[in-house]
Amino acid sequence: MLPAQLVDLDPPLLDEVMPAFDAYVFVTPEYNHSTSGALKNALDFLYAEWNNKSAGFVSYGVNGGTRAVEHLRLMMGELQIADVRAQVTLRLLTDFRPAAQQENAVDTMLDQVIAWGLALRPLRGPALGRG
Repeated sequence: MLPAQLVDLDPPLLDEVMPAFDAYVFVTPEYNHSTSGALKNALDFLYAEWNNKSAGFVSYGVNGGTRAVEHLRLMMGELQIADVRAQVTLRLLTDFRPAAQQENAVDTMLDQVIAWGLALRPLRGPALGRG
């Protein structure tokens, strides 16, 4: 299945979908020293979808979006998401061109997200369509 952007999913208001993925990578801007309101709303809205999954972060902003990820990490525990340590930070003025450093950071973060996603699979169990 190809990755989808939140806008492509067009989630309905106050209605949760069946859990579909084992892990997620959240891409977020830093907006007023936090994540965007749209992402916060989506996290709240799809509460059950996130449970017992893993997540990694790619953030961007003037300082790499690190404060947005700090806030997201606090939310992850409440949503029962195992967030991985590695993250990718992109500084608006310097990092939006190919760089080996960013490729390594992406690879490390994705490896961790996949490993945790697979490790958490037994917690989701057959009741959620997982076996």
